[in-house]
Amino acid sequence: MPLRPVGTAVPQADGDRLLTEHLRFSPDAGHIVLFDQRMLLMHASSFAELRRELIQQLGMAKARELFQRLGYQQGFEDGQHLRQVGRLDREALLALGPRLREIEGFVRNQPIDEMLFDGEHKDFWGNYHWNASWEAEAHLKHCGVCGEPACWMMTGYASGYCTATLGMPVLWRELECVAMGHAQCRVVGRPVASWEDLAAHEIAFLQIEDFVDAPPHGAAREPRRAHAPRTPRPASAALHPEFGDFVGASASFNAVANLVRRVAVTDSTVLFRGESGVGKERFARALHSISRRREAAMVVINCAAIPPDLVEAELFGVEKGAYTGADHARPGRFERAHGGTVFLDEINSLPLPAQGKLLRALQEREIERVGDIRVRRVDVRVVAASNRDLRAEVEAGRFREDLFYRLNVFPIVIPPLRERREDIPLLVALFLERSMARCQKKVSGLTPRAYDALWDYGWPGNVRELENMIERAVILAEEDGAIDVQHLFSGGETLSLRSMSVGRHGGLVRPAGSEAASAPSGIGHLADALLDQALSFDEIEGLLFDRALERSGGNVSAAARMLQMRRGQVEYRLKKRSEPAAD
Repeated sequence: MPLRPVGTAVPQADGDRLLTEHLRFSPDAGHIVLFDQRMLLMHASSFAELRRELIQQLGMAKARELFQRLGYQQGFEDGQHLRQVGRLDREALLALGPRLREIEGFVRNQPIDEMLFDGEHKDFWGNYHWNASWEAEAHLKHCGVCGEPACWMMTGYASGYCTATLGMPVLWRELECVAMGHAQCRVVGRPVASWEDLAAHEIAFLQIEDFVDAPPHGAAREPRRAHAPRTPRPASAALHPEFGDFVGASASFNAVANLVRRVAVTDSTVLFRGESGVGKERFARALHSISRRREAAMVVINCAAIPPDLVEAELFGVEKGAYTGADHARPGRFERAHGGTVFLDEINSLPLPAQGKLLRALQEREIERVGDIRVRRVDVRVVAASNRDLRAEVEAGRFREDLFYRLNVFPIVIPPLRERREDIPLLVALFLERSMARCQKKVSGLTPRAYDALWDYGWPGNVRELENMIERAVILAEEDGAIDVQHLFSGGETLSLRSMSVGRHGGLVRPAGSEAASAPSGIGHLADALLDQALSFDEIEGLLFDRALERSGGNVSAAARMLQMRRGQVEYRLKKRSEPAAD
């Protein structure tokens, strides 16, 4: 199936009205709000100076990655908010993205070809000239003509916006740039899996710093234009096999990666905290793999899975004859990890008596096997994890305070998936590829409805739940077919009630009880603005009626439908408003 043109699904005047309707200035409150996000009007010259200083302090490569990630986050948020408030299809959203960035003052977009999109086969093509690029001008001023493109935030923004809109990882690459001496900037957008021979710096902002291996260097300068989907390059082909799940562009997730990288070079005790399924053990393994102890063993201990009467024997070992059935001596987990790392998972489940023995091992770095009188020195690094707040456990009397302080040397909190939703498309692409390989089955991707459902879901099981859900969907979907909502949510999950369905009269209706959940995201700010104006209820009602009539061109029936009222109710209120007030 060939790629189809996106076209101008929304006329520019209508698109501008949609965008500006969600832009509010409140000077008295000190707020500028766009799609329920607080915005800032900044001096471009000051921002350019900050950019120059970051290049000087961090170097070109790290500054590029930082600004691309910043742009990606901005684009992803804009794309998601437009999806939620605009009630538009994907073609219309794709057409609005370039216009929104123009309104924000970054660049002037000039399409070279029509944007092309094939939702069924998850393919996309975009080819643009960028004129008046703020980034290119700033880079040229401060750094002079350079050998690489400089519109970092813009390529990140375009990648994030299209990823949010299409539900698949999209990468825009800058092939020509004013900062390189070209007359104008030129960019091309494709799905990440469709690009060949990507350079490491082009996808660094989509991956976690030291936990991935970069793909081979040497990017193709000009991609082959295809109007039919190419065989995708495996999304994880460039990833280290041990840490293939470490892909993401969210600020919170990258902050965790930075903390892990910083503490890895030390022998300090690390305490990971986060909900079940966020990847605490994977981060612990990543920490061990980049530490100076990586050549030695990493021993994992699930504290919740050890019977209370066997904890001491499992941790510290047992001597022959120590108890009935101990017919030979065996070392404990601490001894087996000598020179390496001990990972104590779910340490909050450790019984209080065992906590005391563990405290001594941490303090003295020596252990005694059960039934032995000999003290053995152990050289281990301790990494612990808990899905509960250990401070609260201490206050409740379920965890020793002295042990908590011994473990809490370098705490790292891993955010839940619902707080880094911009990583969902990247993870879906990775898990989809893995599941197809594991199940020996090919599917074409996710439907727009399925992607919307993933975005709205609360993710109590986090990344682990997402991976399991994708595998289940691959099993249930038809061969070469698309994954839909019923394939994903067939395990008893509770779906969000934001979605609509078709009612018996052919209109869109919300499920019962969903009114609060499906309220527009900016409704609170709108109500606050009306209250700040000290308007009476009659005046507010009058504003709504006047606006509905204006938008319907004076058609009372159409205005009634907008207001979800009967025509007679509208006519009665209009007549009542036109009647002279009684003396």
